[in-house]
Amino acid sequence: MKLLVVQVAALSYEFWQKHTRANFWKKLNTKNVKTVFPALTCPVQASFRTGLPPAEHGMIANGFYDRKMHKTFFWEQASSLYDGKRIWEKFRKNGGTVGQICWQQSIGRDSDLILSPAPIHKHHGGMIQAFYSEPDGLYSALCKKIGREFDLHTYWGPFTSEASSKWISSAASNLLVSNEATDLLLVYIPHLDYDLQKFGPGSKKSVTAFEQMEKEVERLFVSAKVAGYEVLVFGDYAITEAHQPIFPNRILLDAGFLVERNVHGRLYPDLYASRAFAVVDHQIAHIHIADKNDIRPVAELFDDVKGLLRILTRNEINNERCGDIIMEAAAGSWFSYKWWDKPSEAPDYATHVDIHNKPGFDPCELFMSLWPPMSVSQDDSKIKGTHGSSYLPEHDVLCGTTFEMDSHVSSILDAAGMTSAMLEN
Repeated sequence: MKLLVVQVAALSYEFWQKHTRANFWKKLNTKNVKTVFPALTCPVQASFRTGLPPAEHGMIANGFYDRKMHKTFFWEQASSLYDGKRIWEKFRKNGGTVGQICWQQSIGRDSDLILSPAPIHKHHGGMIQAFYSEPDGLYSALCKKIGREFDLHTYWGPFTSEASSKWISSAASNLLVSNEATDLLLVYIPHLDYDLQKFGPGSKKSVTAFEQMEKEVERLFVSAKVAGYEVLVFGDYAITEAHQPIFPNRILLDAGFLVERNVHGRLYPDLYASRAFAVVDHQIAHIHIADKNDIRPVAELFDDVKGLLRILTRNEINNERCGDIIMEAAAGSWFSYKWWDKPSEAPDYATHVDIHNKPGFDPCELFMSLWPPMSVSQDDSKIKGTHGSSYLPEHDVLCGTTFEMDSHVSSILDAAGMTSAMLEN
């Protein structure tokens, strides 16, 4: 069994159906399937690789708050961060090989081939672009074949572009046609997400990004067929229009639950002293509360907040990493992690691409700011697309296969189960 799995960021069924043009799609069996909740990159990818919902595998967002360390962790890459038996475990024990290219939380011992951005952040600012590569030397060899290194600036930040997807698809195609790919190869195509967030799903730039995405997926499709692979393509979430940011940490600060530290005029959260703090990720917010007696009064703070869809408790999404209160934004709204009001009071990481230190996901990193030079925007009104919800038909994602899809497949979890069964047979 040889299978190429292509996960395309933001490939919703509705957006695909509206803009699809490439002929290769006609060679796939396609249908709309439900994504997982929350519909975010890391939860979805972990769900596909385990066949489990986020409450069971533990990737409840793209980051989480460690209660013992009083610290947030976003975009960490160890494969041990999510629990559950991998869908390829038996396949690999029986001699099958597994590879992951740019999937999140892929670095570890449960794969035979790994390519993942792993830059070195220098102590006095800046970074050295680098890749984690297994086997050692694979990244360098692919760079020579492709003719260029991977530019991390095109993968996230103000300079994101289709160049990230082009490098990834080139690398995977090279491995496929040279017979160096693993039997199961998981590949991530990221760039469609960028313009959908920046300009909204109704923009011309998003349509152009879709057309560029089609070219890269078609390249992978052709290479896979030449190499004798079956293909599964799926999306992780649907990006919908965004108009209104919600600021839960400002609400907690005003009510005295969040405590600040003033360091040379900049305001940082004191997560040791705070009674409540919100870790946000697009349309999802996890509020961690030190004293369980404060759960109800904290929840009441958000009763009349415009843009909220619903408030949940950990009993409804039961995982130790979840907040005591989990909030979901309504259509058109999303959560900003900010707690300060004046730009001059912002912590230093607010004006930079700093995905690991910010205590929440920051889509403003997609935009440059005029001042200070080479900084990112703090203007939340720029964001035109968001995701995280999964309850409406418009949130369904595309699933397409070169093989006959089981009739019962109606969700990403079902697709994972189908894939696992195929690998074991």
